[in-house]
Amino acid sequence: MAEAKGKNEELEVENEELAEEVEKTAEELEDEVAKLKKENGKYYEHLQRTAAEFDNYKKRISKEKDSIYKLAVGDVVLKYIPIVDNLEKAIQAETQDEKMKEGVELIYKQLLEIMTSLGVEQVEAVNQPFNPEFHEAVMHIEDENYGEKIVVEDFRKGYKMGDRVLRHSMVKVAN
Repeated sequence: MAEAKGKNEELEVENEELAEEVEKTAEELEDEVAKLKKENGKYYEHLQRTAAEFDNYKKRISKEKDSIYKLAVGDVVLKYIPIVDNLEKAIQAETQDEKMKEGVELIYKQLLEIMTSLGVEQVEAVNQPFNPEFHEAVMHIEDENYGEKIVVEDFRKGYKMGDRVLRHSMVKVAN
């Protein structure tokens, strides 16, 4: 019996030691879990910031791409505007060859349709108030029939694409 009692005490001591060791290990694991949660939170926050920055980057690149496209189209259209001017002069010129005149008119209309499809518009000038953003005044006249700073004649048509002026109208302004 004494032997059983001794073994019992030995087992109790061993159980206590094991319980302390389990408790110590549990505390270490809890500390490790807390540390990993904190580290995980930092990485998650970093991931969110990176995702937001990437989203902003994509938006900025898309805007820049659109802007570059509009600038390029505007620059190309600007090169064709003198052709439009020359076609207008050809249409206004007197000729005996009506077929030739019709052909020139068709080309002129087709070119204007292409420009319109690209978002190019003619700047309204005649009977409009003078606006230096759209008009370039090359002559002034005094005429009581017109109001103050009214465009009375358009020497050269102006064109704009959206908010961008491709070419200013060359105009005569009254008063």
